[in-house]
Amino acid sequence: MMKVKSYAAHSATTPLVPHTIERREVQPQDVLIEILYCGVCHSDLHTARSDWGRTVYPAVPGHEIVGKVVKVGDEVSKHKVGDIVGVGCLVESCEHCASCNQGLEQYCEKGSTGTYNSRNSKYGGITYGGYSQHIVVEQNFVLKVPTNLPLEAVAPLLCAGITTWSPLKHWNISAGMKVGIIGMGGLGHMGVKFAKAMGANVVVLTTSESKRQDALDLGADEVLITKDAEQMAAHQYSFDFLLNTIPVDHDVNPYLMLLKLDKTMCMVGAIEPLTNVHAGLLINRRRHLVGSLIGGIKETQEMLFFCGEHQIVSDIELINIQDINKAYDRMIKSDVKYRFVIDMKSLNV
Repeated sequence: MMKVKSYAAHSATTPLVPHTIERREVQPQDVLIEILYCGVCHSDLHTARSDWGRTVYPAVPGHEIVGKVVKVGDEVSKHKVGDIVGVGCLVESCEHCASCNQGLEQYCEKGSTGTYNSRNSKYGGITYGGYSQHIVVEQNFVLKVPTNLPLEAVAPLLCAGITTWSPLKHWNISAGMKVGIIGMGGLGHMGVKFAKAMGANVVVLTTSESKRQDALDLGADEVLITKDAEQMAAHQYSFDFLLNTIPVDHDVNPYLMLLKLDKTMCMVGAIEPLTNVHAGLLINRRRHLVGSLIGGIKETQEMLFFCGEHQIVSDIELINIQDINKAYDRMIKSDVKYRFVIDMKSLNV
């Protein structure tokens, strides 16, 4: 085992602090990665503070990882020492079930292994994430990163990016479609960039007039203020697809009324019960209310190559690891445009 510096939460009510973890020695299929940058996801905060009630402490969050390969196992053929690579939300799946055979490891029928706070069925123990110096990952779950992009801004693509890319690709967003992005945070701002690059007419739906110019600057064609009843009425029955990134339970009915016949609203933000969904709105125009979870490895790689081709990255604020607890507090207040990323060389200070 190798000892590695990290930052960890030791309880739901205490701040993250320096901590030493152990990584397994490199196995034949493994890649050892020196972590250069790690994005800060809202899931990191939920895990650190046990908002979902299943955190195993000490917990080392982080699943938006960009780094450099420093060692490979004897059987590794996909990556070599010196490569710039990424690791997202998954580090293991069965790789043989129907979902995995379709490249949908996130829906592994035997349960995939998350990059952190997840039981590792093959190697035992609990996984530790990217708030650390190094990580060891099997080659099939390591991604190639386009080096023509600023690496620090690539990191959030590994979660925020793929979470929005996957449904947009699955529902075949293309030129001429009217696509609404509901919410303008870490997920929403990536949805705007992807939908625009796919050729759609992009409308940002937000409660805040103050976000109008930011939305337009990101590439939106229009901004719809959802608190304005006249604006909402003017857009009824006009959308081909809605990507809903709101992270908490909310009234989805006004949004459903915006969809055309047979069209879809996809939930990617709220991982909790939705209350007061009016089935009549689904029945009346044969609308679809669906959900989507990140993406598989093949799909994530395709997204990264698309980003390299179209010069798409996240809008970020780079921080030192010593400021992670302040970043969490600011994230709760939505005081970031639009994603924090940790410069991991600060871990050695």
